[in-house]
Amino acid sequence: MSGAGMQIITVEQLEELGACRDGIDWFKAAGETDVAKVCYALVADNRASWANRLLVRLFDKEKRVKFAVFSAREVLDIFEQKYPDDKRPRQAIEAAEAWLKNPSDTTAAAAAAAACAAYAAAAAADAAYAAYAADAACAAAAAAAADAADRRAMQLKIVEYGLGLLGYEKEGGK
Repeated sequence: MSGAGMQIITVEQLEELGACRDGIDWFKAAGETDVAKVCYALVADNRASWANRLLVRLFDKEKRVKFAVFSAREVLDIFEQKYPDDKRPRQAIEAAEAWLKNPSDTTAAAAAAAACAAYAAAAAADAAYAAYAADAACAAAAAAAADAADRRAMQLKIVEYGLGLLGYEKEGGK
């Protein structure tokens, strides 16, 4: 990712965004300040969830919802393969998409109710996948069910989508 959306992050900004001490220490040691480079380094260091949390904290509400929907769709099949009759995570995604098309109090309430149902599905199913489908900051962790190469590809796809929301463009326009 390159160019137009280049955004610099500082230790002070990370502290304001509520980053944990381990994350701040990692950031200092990494020596990068460009958000994209930081995110790619986090993924390479098996810390994709940290990259997702950083991105989510940099988004406004609409971008957070778009990122949540994209991330949840990326891991939804993992949940549905294990629990094919439980449609609550899918319904939460669809409710969030409805809010994106029409951000009203009605669609917001429906999305909130569907997200609560998706979290309940996670508890009832004895698996965290539905919660991950409802929470983009954790969605990449659901990829742990996949093999390492598939998991890394999914994590990168999610992070790159988030970077796109910040205005970064893929190299070569891909």
